Amino acid sequence: MKVIILAGGYGSRLGDITATMPKPMVYVGERPMLWHIMKIYSYYGIKDFVLCLGYKGDYIKEYFLHYDFRNRDFTVNLGDGSIACNGDCDEDDWNVTLVDTGLHTLKGGRIKRIEKYMDDDINLLTYGDGVANINIKDLIEFHKKSGKMVTISGVHPPSRFGELVAEGDNVTTFTEKAQTSQGLINGGFMVFNRKLFDYLTDDEDCDFENGALENLASMGEIALYRHNGLWACMDNERDLSYLENLWKNKQAFWKVW
Repeated sequence: MKVIILAGGYGSRLGDITATMPKPMVYVGERPMLWHIMKIYSYYGIKDFVLCLGYKGDYIKEYFLHYDFRNRDFTVNLGDGSIACNGDCDEDDWNVTLVDTGLHTLKGGRIKRIEKYMDDDINLLTYGDGVANINIKDLIEFHKKSGKMVTISGVHPPSRFGELVAEGDNVTTFTEKAQTSQGLINGGFMVFNRKLFDYLTDDEDCDFENGALENLASMGEIALYRHNGLWACMDNERDLSYLENLWKNKQAFWKVW
């Protein structure tokens, strides 16, 4: 079983931050957002990843190509030029396949273009900008029992606005809305059967949500896994600041490892 991570978008709503790096490589704490997502899956024993690259994909390739040197101490022998990494790395058993799926390709086309790397009938799929304290094992079991082609995790988006309670012209209460008070949205963390590839093409303009998912929903082939825990995405600079503060204050709800 492998995890497909869509990591090819522009991330334009992050402004100047993504002028030099792809959105999944924006750091939350001392590691990229992409690493945080992969750690969630790794905790549940899913350590085989296929990354769909596009915008500044070389940046992601370089990160994983030199992963040891970025994340470990190492010793350089100045005589013969040999390099030895020191200590172990928690990610030693990760297998990461990096695939250039096109600069302008929409998500459906990106998924289709990595089909040749997928061997199992059931695999996972997510976006490169969302984290959650979701139980991946429960999600997979739910999908198997559903008998559907695709399972989507429905999540409650965090409130972007405070809630005012007033009596006349006086504010009596100001609180942040609970995350569970919002309606459900697609939070990524999907599971799918291999047959999904039959509903996609490798055309650059093949979308995923506005295409395959719409068609499969009309056919009754999509199951909804309700994640009632916490979820957040890195859509803009405010979101990034929110995630950074959680990580800094050791309140990162997605840190299940």
